[in-house]
Amino acid sequence: MERQKKLLHDRGICVVIPTFNNGGTIANVLTRTLKVCQDVIVVNDGSTDDTSTILHSFKDIILLEHPTNRGKGCALKSGFRKAKEMGFAYAITLDGDGQHQPEDITLFLEANRQHPGALIIGERQQTGDGGGARFANRFSNFWFWVQTGRKLKDTQTGYRLYPLKKLLGLSLLTSRYESELELLVFSSWHGTKIVSIPINVYYPPREERVTHFHPVKDFTRISILNTVLCLLTLVYGLPLRLFHFLMKYIRTWYSLLFFVTFSLFIMTPMVWLYVKIGKMTEKKRYRLHKLIQWMSRFVMIHHGIPGTKFSYQVKDHNVFNKPHVIICNHQSHLDLTALLVFSPHIIFLTNDWVWNNPFYGFLIRHAEYYPVAEGIDQLMPKLQSLVERGYSIAVFPEGTRSKDCKIGRFHQGAFYIANQLGVDVLPMYLYGTGKVLPKRTYTLNKSPIFIEAGEPFCVEKGMWKETASLMRKQYIQKYEDIANRIEQDV
Repeated sequence: MERQKKLLHDRGICVVIPTFNNGGTIANVLTRTLKVCQDVIVVNDGSTDDTSTILHSFKDIILLEHPTNRGKGCALKSGFRKAKEMGFAYAITLDGDGQHQPEDITLFLEANRQHPGALIIGERQQTGDGGGARFANRFSNFWFWVQTGRKLKDTQTGYRLYPLKKLLGLSLLTSRYESELELLVFSSWHGTKIVSIPINVYYPPREERVTHFHPVKDFTRISILNTVLCLLTLVYGLPLRLFHFLMKYIRTWYSLLFFVTFSLFIMTPMVWLYVKIGKMTEKKRYRLHKLIQWMSRFVMIHHGIPGTKFSYQVKDHNVFNKPHVIICNHQSHLDLTALLVFSPHIIFLTNDWVWNNPFYGFLIRHAEYYPVAEGIDQLMPKLQSLVERGYSIAVFPEGTRSKDCKIGRFHQGAFYIANQLGVDVLPMYLYGTGKVLPKRTYTLNKSPIFIEAGEPFCVEKGMWKETASLMRKQYIQKYEDIANRIEQDV
């Protein structure tokens, strides 16, 4: 539990609990919530029972109090604003009536790690024991589909994780139950990813149940809101959805045309002429590597990929002046370009399809990038020659791109090569390329790209397997630390 509390805090996730006259349940809800999350904001929305007294007995919560009852929408608004003031990136909302299970916060945490920046909603496996509740949910689901084009099974659930920076129009939020529908619709219109996860709920016996939902009055308010939202769909929501759809494909086609034009019609002819005219000397080959570095920097830093922001952390840039075996986690086709930003003295071991690529295969072959299919023992004399000439050898220990950016099993080859060549291993930790261009997808997403250089280390002879296992564990922890920091701003 303590590790989970730390992980929630590191990712900038707090819990917001709006409550009104929940004196019989709020103590139990808070006790269970505090076991899971250390950052809890409670909004007492003008309770007239003993709720206020109970809340003041909890010293580990941030308590906000409305002097009179202003409605759930106003309570959520107060909680969100306080969370943003305190620097949180996400807020999990759950009710104080005991129906939501605080232990399910772990499910929201895991969903947030898989889908950073998304609005996560808890899909109740049952929506009440009355036909009215089920009808109301189906009614809400239908109008949400009409307004957004998205199908959700539970649009009335209050158990959600909100990305606070994407809560647009908070000042216009309606005051009561219908506010949650409004937040969902506006988030969808603005392109926020919405993810459903299954949750369980507890419905106490009718005689013990506390509800502040007034069927006639609140259903009328929701119906009015749906009417307004349908009108807004035509003049605001639909054009905005179309804009986001078009921008995604414009970014993709721009990058594709940029890549094809730059590599096929500019770089390849230039390299062909450069290689064919005159003798290939060491100085001439180095200039070829400088050209590759310039191209990489142009693509990564000067907006060759729209919707991304490239940043890095390197304590000492001189580390690239000395030969190493550079290792890095592997997420995307963009990984080579990201690493080549730092130095012209980097040679990659590649797969056969890269070696034979019709766009840049000619460049790869003349830049002395070698396919691993040749076998390490056959490659060692070539790699030794490169090291003696001042080049570092870059290897992806996972061997293949990760489907979900998780760190896969590390092979021993990179560590064996480092030991045989007598050079240190330089770890590089990469984030974001697999989110911009995931494996087996054909459209570009918006995401920051970040890379960090670690401390070089020596591999002892015969310790290749142990080193591979140890480094994988280190990469898992380091990637988690980087993701926790960066995904608060996604």
